[in-house]
Order: sequence, then C-alpha cells, then structure tokens
Amino acid sequence: MTSRLPRRLLAPLTAALLAGCGMQSIPQAENAVSAAWAETENQYQRRADLVPNLVETVKGYAAHERETLEAVVDARARATQIRLTADQLTPENVGKFEQAQRELGGALGRLLAVAENYPQLKANENFRDLQAQLEGTENRIATARRRYIEQVQSFNDLVTVPPTSWTNAILYHKQPKAQFQATTPDAAQAPKVKF
Repeated sequence: MTSRLPRRLLAPLTAALLAGCGMQSIPQAENAVSAAWAETENQYQRRADLVPNLVETVKGYAAHERETLEAVVDARARATQIRLTADQLTPENVGKFEQAQRELGGALGRLLAVAENYPQLKANENFRDLQAQLEGTENRIATARRRYIEQVQSFNDLVTVPPTSWTNAILYHKQPKAQFQATTPDAAQAPKVKF
C-alpha cells in the first residue's frame, strides 16, 4: 500500500525544499553582483571626475603638449559613455567597458609621463594632490573589481552548481555573469625590472 501526501501538504513541502535550494540566495546573490558592479562603476567615475582637474593643472605648465591633453579628454569621454546594468554584464559588454577604461588609463599614463618633464609642475602642490588622488583611485578600482569578481563567483556558483542550480532552472533562468579578465597580452608574465 502506497501512501500519498495530501495536496495541502505538497505546496508547503515544495516551498520548504526550494527555500533550501536557493530560492532566496539566487536573488540575493544577483543583488550583490549589482551592488559590486555599481561600486566598480563608482570608482571609475571618480577617476573620470578627477581627470579634468588633472588636465587643467597640467595645461598651465605644458601648454604645448596639446595632443596628449586632448587624448586624455577624448579617452575620458569614451570611458564615461559606456554604462552597463547588471543585466548587461556579458563578456562582450564587459570587454568593451574595460577597453574604454584601458584607453583612459593609457592616456593618463602618457599625461603623467609628460608631467615628469616639468619639474615646476611636479613640485606643484595641486598636481601632487591630484596625482595622489589618481593613485588612490586606481587602488580603489582594483579593490572594487576584486569584490565584483568575488560576488560574480558566488552568483555563478549558485546558478550553475546543484542543488541551487535546479531552483535557478525551474524558477529564475539566470545566466552566469561575466567576469573581468586580464586584457593585457602579457599580464600573466612577471614584469622585468632593469636598472
């Protein structure tokens, strides 16, 4: 004789099983990914906001370095045009975002190299403060990216690893989020220091 569960017990039992298999954790993890991405964008925006101040400070000392200054302004404009929501975090979109940020980073590097040729600029308190702010911002960007990577890993584990992936397949149909990837061809190689 086979015993069957009464229908009135089936719904609460199913809900309890699903709750144990990611019913809440998947949306919470997706919210954490969104928050981590927002913080990453916040730090990139902070850098973009500092760039005009840096450019104006350098302009006063290095007026004939117009090409470098224009490259920074153009790269900043491209970098701030790309906005991604958590739903748009595909490898292709993240790659485009990172490319624009790399271009801005490269332009800033060239600008700081130009500044090295102007001793009076290097001694300028405003320039030193801005340079310190940019260095701090780069560290904050790295920290925000690391946190985003960790949140994406947690989310991707929930949507791809059983038993929570079963809940995802039944209820949410969420796809794994895109991770940041090293985009410099020689990023895996240790830098060579020469004196």
